[in-house]
Amino acid sequence: MASYKQLTAQLEKLHKEVAAAREKEVAQAIADIKQKVAEYDLTAEELGFTSQPKPARKSAGASVAKYRNPKTGETWSGRGRSPAWLAGKNRERFLIDL
Repeated sequence: MASYKQLTAQLEKLHKEVAAAREKEVAQAIADIKQKVAEYDLTAEELGFTSQPKPARKSAGASVAKYRNPKTGETWSGRGRSPAWLAGKNRERFLIDL
């Protein structure tokens, strides 16, 4: 059985061979692709490489008021932090009839 030092040396050599083989094959693949692109006069759009705009995110939009302060007319939709005028009070009294 080979020693640790011998195995690490073999591994280092294999890593270098792998990197060289990959570099050679990638260069060949790129050359093949360029040849096909030129041969068929392909565009980046046809190949799907153009950036497409992301779909617009749907906003929650304006929410409908559910509660109204009878003194000021101020309203609250029921979303987010509760207004001070509702703190500690029965919300049912402030409901707006829809």
